[in-house]
Amino acid sequence: MFRQTLRVASAAALAVMMSASLASAEVVYHRGNTGDPETLDHHKTSTVYEAHILRDLYEGLVVYDAKAQVVPGVAESWTVSDDGTTYTFKLRENAKWSNGDPVTAGDFVFAFQRIMTPETGAKYANILFPIKNAEAINKGEAEPVSIGARAVDDQTLEITLGQPTPYFIELLTHQTGLPMHPGSVEQHGSDFVRPGNMVSNGAYVLEEFTPNDKVVVTKNPNFHDAANIKIDKVVFYPTEDRGAALRRFQAGELHSNNDAPTEQIAFMRETLGEQFRVAPYLGNYYYAVNHKDEALGIPEVRRALSMAIDRDFLAEEIWGGAMVAAYSFVPPGIGNYGEPAFAEYMDASMIDREEQAIDLLKGAGFGPDNPLKVEIRYNTSENHKNTAVAIADMWKPLGVEVSMLNTDVASHYAHLRDKGDFDIARAGWIGDYSDPQNFLFMVESDNDGFNYANYNNPDYDAKMDEAAATTDLEARAAILKEAEAMFMRDLPFIPLLYYGSLSLVSDKLKGWEDNIQNVHASRWMEIVE
Repeated sequence: MFRQTLRVASAAALAVMMSASLASAEVVYHRGNTGDPETLDHHKTSTVYEAHILRDLYEGLVVYDAKAQVVPGVAESWTVSDDGTTYTFKLRENAKWSNGDPVTAGDFVFAFQRIMTPETGAKYANILFPIKNAEAINKGEAEPVSIGARAVDDQTLEITLGQPTPYFIELLTHQTGLPMHPGSVEQHGSDFVRPGNMVSNGAYVLEEFTPNDKVVVTKNPNFHDAANIKIDKVVFYPTEDRGAALRRFQAGELHSNNDAPTEQIAFMRETLGEQFRVAPYLGNYYYAVNHKDEALGIPEVRRALSMAIDRDFLAEEIWGGAMVAAYSFVPPGIGNYGEPAFAEYMDASMIDREEQAIDLLKGAGFGPDNPLKVEIRYNTSENHKNTAVAIADMWKPLGVEVSMLNTDVASHYAHLRDKGDFDIARAGWIGDYSDPQNFLFMVESDNDGFNYANYNNPDYDAKMDEAAATTDLEARAAILKEAEAMFMRDLPFIPLLYYGSLSLVSDKLKGWEDNIQNVHASRWMEIVE
């Protein structure tokens, strides 16, 4: 009797222990991310691959929720002056850094001053140029302390704009608007981004960063909403090889991946069902054309190359219907705009366009006896490779000889941002906020970070300046459309496709909401086994 009672008691104790162990098991989200981050210094980042990670590590004044709606972040409320130039944010009192320090208004002022300081080298600084004196500071014409941001007190931040900016609140969802922990930056300098040094204020903290392998973030116990965070650890894997990512997803090694191999769309739709997601996306897939190149600097050459591209073929046959043919740089349906400035040859037949393209190249001195030779650069991806191969075939009838150069994503974009030499380069742009300015600003002559084409048109710059000074939204949209018409005439970039987002999402991952910004912070999700 005693032995039996002891056995029963032991079994009961073991069951309790096992139950407690299961209850406390770490919930890990294995997340595919289609590029390795070049840096996690949010003042020096420029890609969505980095933004996905930073969205977990930091929280700005406002954030996107699961459906990409703007909701309060560190700021629990805000007011705007009648003239639309002064924003006053009230910060939540329970906002803390991962080391326990309170997040204060001064931390945002410190960050705004740092990103505008020319020595920081922030490629994305111009996102915040609406803030008073920001542009002058970034150009070395004013001191950082003159920026239009001040801490009224620890919980009150006042931001003054140079002029009304209708999209300013949504702009603050971008990583350029994130705060910085002054103490860790001052102590560690550029090494503040290293695991163990980084102090962040988001739902997660940085545990590990192994280039070309993984980035690991773990739940931040000091986050103000930590009690509602369901995932304990997120492991980001660089998945440039979409086919390999699909295989890992099928094997259960990844809970999600933010892209998929387009050549296998039919297979994924058949085998994965709702785990394969396709959604509209605010972005443009394009080829940058180097205007400093002797041949490509000829407008007729750029126009001929653009006209000869069968975008419908690319969208349907190369991208499996996951993209839409693009004949403007600003995607249709964007906010604060009407119909984009479409290329006038959009509705012409491919036969007519090809004939016109041949004549244009001939007029520029190129043809079978003097072929135009160009190199297409692209970052690693079967999708990008297949696109380049298809376009090279489309250019053959024009007598264009194409070579190709492939590099990893970090090297590719670093080469473009650092003004390395190239002929034609694949790139993509995803809207940071739903406004045409966020696309058209890229080729302003002083936009060193994103004007890969080296486009320099004073008339274009003047139109962009005029739009920035116009508060009437309808009048502003008309001015921006005039600027886009110049863009489509001069073709610093050749628009190819409007993006659709492709995602692999496991049935076990709950809370992933398809949205036009394709933003999915881990804090809104959970894993159900």
